[in-house]
Amino acid sequence: MGWLAFTVLAAAGLTAFLVGRGAGDALAADSSARMNSQPNYHGYYVAMWTVVPAAASILAYAIFGEGFVRSVLASELPDGFDSLNAFERTQYLDRAAAALRLPTTGQPLFDAVVARYGELRGAVKLAFLLAAAALAALGFVLSRRRIAADFRARLNVEGGIQAALFVSAAIAIATTVGIVVSLLYESFQFFTRVSLFDFLFGLEWNAQTNTDFGAVPLFFGTFAISLIAMAVAAPIGLYAAIYLSEYASPRMRGWVKPVLEVLAGIPTVVYGFFAILVVAPLVRSAALWINGLPFTPPELLAAQPASALAAGLVMGVMIIPFVSSLSDDVINAVPQTLRDGAYAMGATKSETVKQVVLPAALPGVIAALLLAVSRAIGETMIVTMAAGQRAQISVDPTSDITTITAQIVSLLTGDSEFDNSKTLSAFALGFVLFLVTLCFNLIALRVVQRYREKYD
Repeated sequence: MGWLAFTVLAAAGLTAFLVGRGAGDALAADSSARMNSQPNYHGYYVAMWTVVPAAASILAYAIFGEGFVRSVLASELPDGFDSLNAFERTQYLDRAAAALRLPTTGQPLFDAVVARYGELRGAVKLAFLLAAAALAALGFVLSRRRIAADFRARLNVEGGIQAALFVSAAIAIATTVGIVVSLLYESFQFFTRVSLFDFLFGLEWNAQTNTDFGAVPLFFGTFAISLIAMAVAAPIGLYAAIYLSEYASPRMRGWVKPVLEVLAGIPTVVYGFFAILVVAPLVRSAALWINGLPFTPPELLAAQPASALAAGLVMGVMIIPFVSSLSDDVINAVPQTLRDGAYAMGATKSETVKQVVLPAALPGVIAALLLAVSRAIGETMIVTMAAGQRAQISVDPTSDITTITAQIVSLLTGDSEFDNSKTLSAFALGFVLFLVTLCFNLIALRVVQRYREKYD
């Protein structure tokens, strides 16, 4: 339905535009009165009132149609289905939806439910399509009648564009509010069952068995891996930014900067594979060798490759472009007059960079590092694949630990019911992670606003 509906809407919009512009051209040629708007705006006006109502109907079907079909079908199920809870009923309807294009299963009741599902879906889809066609025709007729020499088509079209921009902004804000509200609600459900104090300060985490929900090991693992990652990304990214902005020739910069930023385009799952297959075994081998076991059997080397150090190192490489790109932009924003003044005072290149450029760019650099920390804390795939799954507090960087994001993935993987503490704990962890990253972002903005230097 998607591509067909888009094609029909595009054709209807083009036809409406041509009709509206033709009417505007006729008025401009035949009427002695001065046209208030150009003929193109009349075409845009007719096309807008033809396409928008129909698109709204199709969008309503995409959002509410399937839910309406399921609610009607659920109300028609036999009495025996009353014993199923909401989760089991949803699973049953999911199976029915998946079986719509499959041959019959030989189960009379299930096949009847599938057939009824298809009938309801077809009827609802047809109703929405007819409504879309009717709204498009009505909008076309009414908008076409309003075309006149003194009609302010341009103001109406620009008002429609402004309304579309407002709706886009409202959707972004509503999405953010919805995320926060959902996290708050599910987290509140969790904290009605588990003490907030035990969650924030408990030292034992065993959510899979619904027994221990002390999240301190998860907090420790998250910040430990982020610290390792920043120990890699901060100096390398900052030094790369200084070199590219202050020392590299334009030709060298044109080659190095795109190559460096290629790292930002690599999917995180690729970094995760690289971490678990290459870096983690090397870290494990180096740790065993340092501990005096240079001739360890291969099966022991492969026994536990996951480690905080491996995940942190690879994550640091991943966020190098993040640090270098932001720092490079900040350093380049420092006025050239400051550099020229330092050179006029007899300062060398390195002295100018250390004593003039970097102090002037320091607020922006700090903000870039704080944003990079937020990126490291929220990383999922690398820590899920390379850090391990054991919730523990260990100062040994070669040991396997787990993080908040890795536990969220583990808790929500598979068929999860939202009426137990295990699943709800994932939302509590997500809410804590949201607050932490929000605090880092607010601190970064505050640093920039407080210490930013303005130049004429």
